[in-house]
Amino acid sequence: MASEDELSQSHSRGESPAISRRAILTRAITSVITALGGLKGGTYILGDEAYGCLKDLKKFWRKDDTDDERTVARIMWKARVLENDIVPILLETAGKGRVEDRCAILCAELVTSMTWPIDVASELRELDDELDVGTDYTTLLSSHLSYKAALLQPGVIQALFGVMLPPLAKTRKERKDRDGQIINIVLHLFRNLAFIRDLPSNTHLSADQAEHSGLQSKLIMTLSENHILDALVTLATNAENDPLFTSWNTLLLETLYLLLRGVKPSSLVLNQVQAPKDDLVRLLDFEAERKRTIQRNAASRHSRFGTTISVKAGQESMILHTQYAIKKEARDIVDGTKKGKYLKAKTLDELGGQDNLSPYALTVLQGFAREFILSCFNSFLGSLLKDIKSERPKITEKDNLRLLFVTKWFLEFFMAALAKDSGVGTGWGWGFELVAEVVDRGWIVWILRRMRGAIEEKPKQWTELQAGIECLTQLLLLIDSMSLVSEPTLSEAAEILQHQLYYNGEVLDLAFEGLQGYKEQSIAYLDSSIQLAYVLLRMLEKWGKQKGDVYVRRRRMRAKNRGRGKGGRGKGVPEEEGVLDVADVDDEVAAEDERIIEEQMFTFDKFEAKFANEDITHTLLVYLARFKELSAENVKRVVSLLHRQAVKAKAEGLFFKVSTLDLFRSILAEQKSLPRTQPYKDLVQLINFILRQFFKAAEKEPFLLVEAFFPKNRGQWKNFSSWEPKTHDKQADRVPDSTWKHPQDVQVKKGYSWSEQLGIAVGCLVENDQRNLVEWIKEILATVVGIRQRIVEETDGPDKNKDSDSEEINEDEQIRLEAGKLKGPSSDAIAKFEDYLIPYVSDEQADAATKNPPFKLVCRLIKFCLLDDNADELEWYVPAAILPSDLQISFNLINQFLEKPLDLEGTKAAQLLRKKTRRRARRREPSSEAESDAEDEDVPKRKARRKKEEVHYKSAQFIEDSDAELGDDEEFFQREAALRARTALAAAEGRSANMKSTGTKKRKTRKEAEGRGQKKRRGGVPSSGNAMQEVVDSDADDYANDLSRSEQR
Repeated sequence: MASEDELSQSHSRGESPAISRRAILTRAITSVITALGGLKGGTYILGDEAYGCLKDLKKFWRKDDTDDERTVARIMWKARVLENDIVPILLETAGKGRVEDRCAILCAELVTSMTWPIDVASELRELDDELDVGTDYTTLLSSHLSYKAALLQPGVIQALFGVMLPPLAKTRKERKDRDGQIINIVLHLFRNLAFIRDLPSNTHLSADQAEHSGLQSKLIMTLSENHILDALVTLATNAENDPLFTSWNTLLLETLYLLLRGVKPSSLVLNQVQAPKDDLVRLLDFEAERKRTIQRNAASRHSRFGTTISVKAGQESMILHTQYAIKKEARDIVDGTKKGKYLKAKTLDELGGQDNLSPYALTVLQGFAREFILSCFNSFLGSLLKDIKSERPKITEKDNLRLLFVTKWFLEFFMAALAKDSGVGTGWGWGFELVAEVVDRGWIVWILRRMRGAIEEKPKQWTELQAGIECLTQLLLLIDSMSLVSEPTLSEAAEILQHQLYYNGEVLDLAFEGLQGYKEQSIAYLDSSIQLAYVLLRMLEKWGKQKGDVYVRRRRMRAKNRGRGKGGRGKGVPEEEGVLDVADVDDEVAAEDERIIEEQMFTFDKFEAKFANEDITHTLLVYLARFKELSAENVKRVVSLLHRQAVKAKAEGLFFKVSTLDLFRSILAEQKSLPRTQPYKDLVQLINFILRQFFKAAEKEPFLLVEAFFPKNRGQWKNFSSWEPKTHDKQADRVPDSTWKHPQDVQVKKGYSWSEQLGIAVGCLVENDQRNLVEWIKEILATVVGIRQRIVEETDGPDKNKDSDSEEINEDEQIRLEAGKLKGPSSDAIAKFEDYLIPYVSDEQADAATKNPPFKLVCRLIKFCLLDDNADELEWYVPAAILPSDLQISFNLINQFLEKPLDLEGTKAAQLLRKKTRRRARRREPSSEAESDAEDEDVPKRKARRKKEEVHYKSAQFIEDSDAELGDDEEFFQREAALRARTALAAAEGRSANMKSTGTKKRKTRKEAEGRGQKKRRGGVPSSGNAMQEVVDSDADDYANDLSRSEQR
C-alpha cells in the first residue's frame, strides 16, 4: 500500500502531481480490491481479510475530501468495485451473524459515501484555474447512475433494510449511539438514491441508457415492495415524540422532496389504470390538430407550378418567388427571410422538474401520499416548523425551501382529492382536520416572512420565492374551500383567517412584487405568480362584496429630511397610492426607526386600480406569448388579469405599444386553430376590445402612433385611456373661513417631547414680542398653586419644617414628614379642589385667549381646558384634577425657558409649528329660516341625546339578562368581610386601602365647570402678588427631578 511519503517523494522529483497520484493510488486500491474476495462457482467467497480491506477502502475514500479531482472515486468506478464486490459482500453478510453484520454495515457505509450527491455548481466554483483545467464531472455523474442500477438489483434494498431494522426495533432504553448511526447511514443511502436523476427519455438511446431513464420508477416500486415507504411514514409519525426520530425529520423531509419533486399532485388523484389511455387520446388529438393546421396553410394542388408576385411598398417594389405569397401576407414572407434573433431558452422549472414515472410507480406514490396525510401530515410538519423557529443547528437554508415545497405538494394533492370527491367521487371522505396544522396563524406568518426574506436577499432567492408563492396559493385555495363549507365552525374559521391575512397587508404586496420582479426566471415561476394574483384578486373581490372595506396594515419607510427646517425634527410621510390613510403615527416614535407600521382603509377598487402597472402588464404579455402551449385554465387566469387592467381599471393605454399590438396580431392570425373553449373566446374578445380602443384613441390623437414605440410608464398610459381621475368640487367641499369663529389652532411638529413642545410655544410668544402673555400665564399658575397649597395645608396640616423658629423634631418624625410630602395631598384635600376660571382683566388678555394660536397652544400643553370651544369669547379654566406639584412643574419650566430659551439650532420657533386639522362641519340646507333657527336651537340638545344614546348602546351590548353572573350570596359576603378587614388594617397603618397614593386626574363635567366657573368670573380672585409669595422655588436637584418627571409624562 502506498504511503504519504511516496506521494511527497513523487512531488519532489518534479513529476506531475495528478499523474503520480493517480498511478500510485491505482496500484494500492487495486491490490486492496483483489483481497476482498471473488466469485467461485457462481458464489462470492469473501477473502480472509475482507473486513480489513473494506476499512482500507474507507480510508482511501477519505483522501478525496481534499482532492478536487476525486481521484479515488474515479479509480473505484473504473474498477467497478461496487457492482463486482461490495454488493455481493452485502448480500452474503447481511443478517448472517454478528461478524458478518459488521461487514454489511461497513458495505452500507461505503455505498453511502460512493453515492453521495455531487453539487456540480459548487465544485466548479472551487476548482483552481491552473491545476484543475481538465476536471470533468460527467464521468462521476454517470457512475452514480450505474451505482443506482446496481443497488436496485433484487435483494439489495432488502439487505440494507435488514441492516437498519434491528437497531430500529430496539426500545429507547436499549438504543446506543451506534444504533442511531447505523439507521442514519441507511436513511442517507435512501436519500442518495432518490437524489440521482434519470436520463431524459429518448428513442435513440442505447439499451443501457434506456434502462437508466426509468430508474426512479424502479426505485419507488422497490422501496414499496420492501416496506421502506411504510418505515418512512412510521418515522415521520413519531418525529414529534421520539428524540431520536426528531433528529431525522430534516433527512426525511429531503427524501420526500426528492421523491415528489417530479410528480404533479393532480395526476396522482386520477385513475392510474385509465391514465395512459387518456394520455394516448390526448396525444392523438394534438397530432390531428397539428395536421389540420399544416393542411390549412399548405400549398394548392398546383404547387408544381412556380409563382411570382410583385409587391409595392411606397416607392419601392419587390418580387416574391413563392406560392405561399398567394395566401400569406407579403410582410410575413419577407420577415421569414430575415435572420432570426437568438433568444435564450427559459428554464421550465428550477424547483421541481418532471419525472417520467410509470403508472405502477404513480400508483405507489398515490397510496403513499394518502397514508402520509392520514397518519402524520400535521405532526411531521409541526415538528419541522418548531425546529426552524428554534433555529436548531441541523436546520439549513435549503430546509426552508423543501418544507415550502412539500407543504405545497400535499396541500395541492389534498385539494385535488377534495375536488375529485365532490365530483365523480374518490371514496376517501377526507375532512379539513387532516391539514389543520397549516391553517394556523404561525404558518401564514412564517410563509410570508420567508417570501419577504427571499425578495430582500441579495441576490434575490427566486427559487425559494417560487416555493413560497406556490405554497401561499394552495393555502389561499384551502381557506377559500373552507369558507364554502356549510359547517359553521369551518366557515367562521376561514373568515377569521382571511381577515388576518388581509389585515397583515404583506400578502397584497408580495403578490404584486412577484409579478413586477419577473425578468429571466423560470416558466414555472411565472405561472405560479400569475396563479397567486388570480386567486388573491378573486378572493378579495368576493370578500369586498360580502364584508365591504377593511383595514390593513402597511409598512412603509419613514421620510428623512422632508418637511423640516434646519435642526428641526418634523417628519413627512408620503401617502400610499391607492389607499386611504386613516392612522396617525405616534409622536413619540423613536427617530432611528426607519419603518412605520400603520393601519389604512383598504378598498378593492383602489387596489385593483393599483394593479394597472406597466411591469405587471409586461409579465402578463410574456406569459400570453406562449398561448400555443398554455392550457385552458392558464389562459383563463391570464385573460382575467388582463381584463381587470384593460376594462375594470380602464387602463387600456398600457397595451398601446407596437410589441403588444404585434402579439395581438399573431394571436388573431392563429384564431382558427385555437380551441373552441370559452377562455380562448374571451381572449379574442378582449383583444378586439383593446384594438377598437386603440384606433379610437389614434383617431382623436394621431400622435399616439408615435407614442406606441415608447413605454407607458410613470402614468403616461392615462393620457390615452378612458381612465378619468375622480374629480372633487373642492370649492363646494371646502368650508369657508368665515364660518369659523376663531383662527385655526397650531401644534408642534412631530418628534418632540412635552417639555420641548412647551419650550417651542414659549419661544414663539417671545419672538412675537408677547412676553407679557407668558408672565400672565406664570401669574395664573402661581395663583392656582397658592390656592390649592393652602387647601392642602388646611386639610392635611401645615408644613412644620417651613417655620425656622419651630422646635427641633427627632429624625423619625422628619422621615415621616418627608414621606408625607412625597405621597402628595390626601384624597380629602383633592376633593376640595375646584375648577379655577381664568379671569380676563383687559381686552388684550381676552383676545389672546381667543385669537392667539401660540398662547392657546401653551394653555393646552399645561392642561388648561375650555368651557365651550364654539363660544364667541373662549373661556379657559384650570381643572380641579391637576395637582399643585404638576402646576409647579409647568411654572418652573416656563420660568426656565424664559431665562434660557430652548436651543433650536438656528431655527425659529414659528417654523416648528403647523396648523391643526379641523373637523369639517356638515353642510345642511334647511327648507326655511324658521326651520334653520329651530335646528340651531336644538343642536346642543341633539348632541347630548346622541352622546347619551351611544353610551347606553355601548354598555348595553355587554349586558345579559341573567342572574348567573351574580354568583353565590355567601361568596359575596365573604369578599365583603375580607375587604372590611383590609380597610381596617390600612386605616390602622395610616393609609388608604382603595385609593392610589398619587391620586388620579379626573376631569369634571362641563356643567359642573360652568356652574363653578361662572361664580368666579369677575370677582373673588386672590391677589396674584400674595400667591407669588406662597410659591416656594425648588432647588436645582428638585427642578431636575421635576423636569425628568414631566418628560416621562
